[in-house]
Amino acid sequence: MTINQEAPVIQSKEIVINATPEKVWQILTNIDGWSEWNERIQQSSLKGGLKVGNIFTWKTNGSKIKSKIHTTIPNKMLGWEGKTFGARAIHNWFLQPTENGTKVSVEESMEGWIINLIKKKMNLKLADDMTHWLEKLKAEIEKSNTTNNTIDVVT
Repeated sequence: MTINQEAPVIQSKEIVINATPEKVWQILTNIDGWSEWNERIQQSSLKGGLKVGNIFTWKTNGSKIKSKIHTTIPNKMLGWEGKTFGARAIHNWFLQPTENGTKVSVEESMEGWIINLIKKKMNLKLADDMTHWLEKLKAEIEKSNTTNNTIDVVT
């Protein structure tokens, strides 16, 4: 499932993590463990394992979100649709091996009546949240690697 290119809020970011796609996948897909390394996520709980159609709930930035997995291609792509009051989002992660580790790309579209009312603010907030999430993911994965502590976020 692709993001909605016509949505009022669209963002994408990427980062290179000094680790294999398998290691990135292991941390990224442990949905129940997100709050252990990303303090903006207060709680997250996946029902029934990492399979297309399964539901997970999570709370971030004060909003409780119910999400449904739409794509899971091990070590390559994870995607979900999420809903909260007045908003709907499509969120996709892509992992691509590089000579320096793994390029992690993330994209999201948001729409809904509440998003239309505050689209400028939500575009800024989503961009900030994506950058934060990528930086925290990189830090978590590379914390045992003392040779590469740089963070390169590309917009």
